[in-house]
Amino acid sequence: MLDRDIDERRLAFGRVAELYDRARPSYPAGAIDTLSDFARLQPGAQVLEVGAGTGKATRLLADRGLVITALEPDPAMAAVARRNCVGHPNVEIEQIAFEAWRPARRMQAVVSFQAWHWIERTVRYERAAEALQHEGSLAAIWTVPEWSSTTLRDALRAAYAESAPRLAPGFPMHPASDPTRLAGDWVGEISTCSRFTAAQVHEYPWSAQYSAAEYRDLLETHQDHILLSPDERARLLSAISELIESAGKIHLDCVTRLCLARLA
Repeated sequence: MLDRDIDERRLAFGRVAELYDRARPSYPAGAIDTLSDFARLQPGAQVLEVGAGTGKATRLLADRGLVITALEPDPAMAAVARRNCVGHPNVEIEQIAFEAWRPARRMQAVVSFQAWHWIERTVRYERAAEALQHEGSLAAIWTVPEWSSTTLRDALRAAYAESAPRLAPGFPMHPASDPTRLAGDWVGEISTCSRFTAAQVHEYPWSAQYSAAEYRDLLETHQDHILLSPDERARLLSAISELIESAGKIHLDCVTRLCLARLA
């Protein structure tokens, strides 16, 4: 059974499914290229996507002719994903948690964009292995800010400390967070996993500029911000908006981290 706190957090995105679809960034083409090369994905290859969200990555994969079974546990997120993928007959969206899903056929790759950390550690590699063909591949992808280069970081940290002091810096949009926490030590983790081998990590840096309104929208799609009390969230977002408006824009350097492994 899923931990209730984890389940609440990973299903929080459904409260803002439409905003999530508008505000969240896509993924660098280079990361998709490397994933495809590593997993030897050709048009027609069967891919399982874990935690499809609103289908942002699903469409990138489907555009390459891959046959995608996309799992998304939240009904609102799954509904947006189905709408976004309506022109892709090679995509099937299933509203189900990965832990509860059982494969009807073996896949060439299991991929998870921004979601692998939500899967129970005790079962995630075993479930992925059960879903894969011989020498199949696993890919987990995260995009996080590189806070060290953000000029507003100190001011943002002060705003969080004053307006939302109980919000722990456990997730990447908190300016005091460790951007490597979600991916963790991928190589070390795979080295202790009997089901997978050949771990690789690739990084793709990119940057974006956000107005105060755009950045506020982005923050409101992250579960730690969604789950704040309404008053606390309003105070925090107001303080952040004032900071960015005074600066004109916020420049955010980001990195998309692609973590790969192969079935042992």
